Amino acid sequence: MFKLYIVFVLLLTSLMSIAAPVAETQPEDSILLTVLLKHDQSNSFEEYQKILEEQKFFDKFPPEGVTVVSWYVMMGIGQVVTLEVPAHKLRDVNLAVEQSAWKAFTVEFYPTYNLYPVFKDKLKNKAKVAY
Repeated sequence: MFKLYIVFVLLLTSLMSIAAPVAETQPEDSILLTVLLKHDQSNSFEEYQKILEEQKFFDKFPPEGVTVVSWYVMMGIGQVVTLEVPAHKLRDVNLAVEQSAWKAFTVEFYPTYNLYPVFKDKLKNKAKVAY
């Protein structure tokens, strides 16, 4: 059952990345990284907001030089953040999460890529969501 859950999360995350307003190309030395910030449901919203403030999460994440591509809430699971990360900044992302998010969230990382350019010419409905 747990494996099915993980497959579902990965599929949903991939679909979100397709719909995300990402540039058609990205710098060759950068990657897309999806960060799953899973809620600890034993804490209230106010409690985990306090933890994030105490750990300076919003000052540290994402680190300088890293771009937020999308930031969604996946109800019942947590927050799904897709970042464009220059390769040399990957360690900085990991450290920012370790230093500021671990007490509030369980964190998972997934390398991601934009599949929309591959399919856009094949789609009958060419409309693309841009938030």
